Amino acid sequence: MNNDVLTEAEALDLVYNYMTREGNVSTTQEILDSGVIPALKGFTVRPGKVSDSIHGGKVELTQNDGTVVEAENPPLVSRDGAPLRIMVRTQRISTHDINRGEIPFKDQILAANHNYMRRLVEPAIGTSQLEVPGLEDNDVVIAAENLQLIPVENIFRAYMAVSSTSTSLFQAWKRGDATFAGHPIPDGLVANGPLPYVMDTPSTKSAEHDVTTSAEEMIRQGHITPAQYMAIRNSGLVAFGMAAQFFRSKGIILVDTKFEHGMNRHGTIVSQDEILTMDSSRFWLASDYDAQMERFNCGEREELDPKSYSKEFARGFSEGDKGYTDEQRVVIGARYVIGIQELLGKRFEPDMRPRDERVVSGLRKVVENLAAR
Repeated sequence: MNNDVLTEAEALDLVYNYMTREGNVSTTQEILDSGVIPALKGFTVRPGKVSDSIHGGKVELTQNDGTVVEAENPPLVSRDGAPLRIMVRTQRISTHDINRGEIPFKDQILAANHNYMRRLVEPAIGTSQLEVPGLEDNDVVIAAENLQLIPVENIFRAYMAVSSTSTSLFQAWKRGDATFAGHPIPDGLVANGPLPYVMDTPSTKSAEHDVTTSAEEMIRQGHITPAQYMAIRNSGLVAFGMAAQFFRSKGIILVDTKFEHGMNRHGTIVSQDEILTMDSSRFWLASDYDAQMERFNCGEREELDPKSYSKEFARGFSEGDKGYTDEQRVVIGARYVIGIQELLGKRFEPDMRPRDERVVSGLRKVVENLAAR
């Protein structure tokens, strides 16, 4: 780790100062509706948990009152004919399928996190993302090919992480389930302990939340073909191994992560969305975990509680359907700052421009460099 990094106190100050000067922030839809990017005026944005999406064709979104709205966007294609999807990372954070508010710098941090790891594992799982001249790794606007979605997330787990999420292996183990996502739950597991092998545990989306089930059941229900599942499982295991080795060299344990995939215009399955970020993965400080495990193996049977760099930390602040307080947002934001420094081994250098300015600048670069005119 580079010694020239922000300390926890400095990270707290940085986040707090940013919050006090942030002011009003426009939604992605409001930015498009303003006409500041003429080529995108009239497009309907599809909001997501982490990113907003802009693409051509049919758009379906659910409003706050549960009403489903459909819209038809104009075509959005690249100059060489590829269907485009423009993603705008937001500062939103959700836990237990509830939006808890916005975390300062989260958009920049996850963008930098994703772009770094995307390049590392792209040889194994491919990518839908397109390089855009002028965009930096922490830019919050991302351009990609608009894939034919494979509606299956594949979560790879090397440890049984403690989790309050109902779809987790930990909760299945606590219930006494015999199997999880088609894998027998072995005897002798401990909370936050290692698994005997890396488990592939697919899930798909229901109307309200993720549903975890076996690959065989996914295939039976028609969500994915056997050949497609074999491809995403094998490539995901290779990518997981590459990333785990990389992080171990930096003193970090990759606990689990999820990959999402789609089919590009050439019929190739490639990854899409975020890759190995603090929102899609769990990371532990290896020195802390190894010391705890050594004591555990020597008979000190206190629960393993490793220092974590992931969204799981934020889940501990979640209460019912309440959003996070400003004080909680500062603490969570600082943890993201410290986390990205640990993962990438360098000082976090934020873009301090107002968010609206950063989004408009990124959208303009994508349209000018990629979009057909």
